[in-house]
Order: sequence, then structure tokens, then C-alpha cells
Amino acid sequence: MTWQPSVWPNAGALSHAAAQEIYHAAAAAVAARGRFHLALAGGHTPRRLYEILAADYRQRIDWSNIHLYWSDERYVPQDDSSSNYRLARQTLIDPLALPAANVHPMPTSFPNPEDAARAYEQALLQQFGAAGPRFDLALLGIGPEGHTASLFPGSPALGETARWVVPVRVAADPPVRLTLTLPALDGSQEIFFLVAGAEKQAIVAKLLAAKPDESSPYPAARVRPRGRVMLFLDQAALG
Repeated sequence: MTWQPSVWPNAGALSHAAAQEIYHAAAAAVAARGRFHLALAGGHTPRRLYEILAADYRQRIDWSNIHLYWSDERYVPQDDSSSNYRLARQTLIDPLALPAANVHPMPTSFPNPEDAARAYEQALLQQFGAAGPRFDLALLGIGPEGHTASLFPGSPALGETARWVVPVRVAADPPVRLTLTLPALDGSQEIFFLVAGAEKQAIVAKLLAAKPDESSPYPAARVRPRGRVMLFLDQAALG
């Protein structure tokens, strides 16, 4: 597997390019299998992408056959300002009036995050069966230290080989999160990394200089899906 980088003048142009690729991937999946399974990224970088999808692709994408999942979630109430679900609901789900049956957020209401992780695994089992998640596309970000989803360098979760969802404690705010594991992400047909901002220059340079490898110290470089990996960069992230 190799990175396929594309560089855009700014985060807006990056988001438009990613939206166009999502449109093509969704059309192909719906035509072939009747559904498109999309795992959403956390953080704030995807906001503009979601707004573009809700506005410019409202009629172009068959949203009735799009199913949404989450690559990770902060363990906060769903109406909390740091919730990944809340961002997607405000910018994508509510504007498109997506059916509740098509939206599969990570639960954060269990007293114990371990129970929440098990519950999301059951939800994925119901959707995909015992073979594990098979997202048509997973959107991911990359942190300045190389984390992706909520898989941070040195995390015990990087060694998980059986489970699809685990709770983690990370060196970020909020610290308690749920995340898909590498086995779950690796079931994806495609991965799109969305990376914007000058603070990402150092990690982007390291990732482009090194071959993606399962032993890499950077979790983003360990993701090995069934198909292609696309790296959407803005000029600030490339430097």
C-alpha cells in the first residue's frame, strides 16, 4: 500500500475534492450493492466537507441508501460541543433529514465506556456480520503526532487484533474516547485522510517519506485497507 497524496490550495478546496470522490464512491457502491457504508472522521477538519455534501450533493447522492458510522467518538453526551456526532448531526444529518435507521453513532450514555464499546461492536455485527466491518469508505484525520481515529502512538489499542471497538484514554481533551481498531479500519474498501493546517507539516513530511507499515510509530501509517488510501492535503499541511 502507498499513499496517494493530492494537494489543494486551502481546506475549502480540499473539502470540495473529497466530496467529489465521495460522490463517485457512493454512486458505485449503491449501483453495485444497493448501499454505501461511510465511516465519518472526528475532529473539526471534516466540517466543511459535511457542509458541502449537504448542500451541493443533496440531490446528486442517493442519501436513502447511505449508512453513516463513526471512526471514533469523545466520551461525552451527544449534545456536547466536543461530540463528533453533534458536528455531523448539525452539518450533515439534520440538513439532509437522514433517516434514523441509516445513522449509527457510537453510544456514549453507558456509565462504563467498555460497555459502550461492546454495544457498538454488536451494532456493527448486525450490519456486517461476523466477518467484521466492511466500510465502503472511511474518512480519517491525522494528528500532529500521527494519531488517527483515537489511535495514538504507544496506545495498547494499536495491538488489538480481535476487537473492532475499544475504549481508550488519550493525551488530549476529552481524554476518554471510543475508537475503531485497526482490524475494523482495515476492512474498509478505501480510506481518505483529510489533513489541513500548518501544524501538520512535520507529520505529513514524515508520512510521505516513509512507506506505510504495520510497525510504524505513527498510527496513521498502520492503516492498511483493502483498496486505496488517498491523502487530501491543503498547501499549509504540505508546507
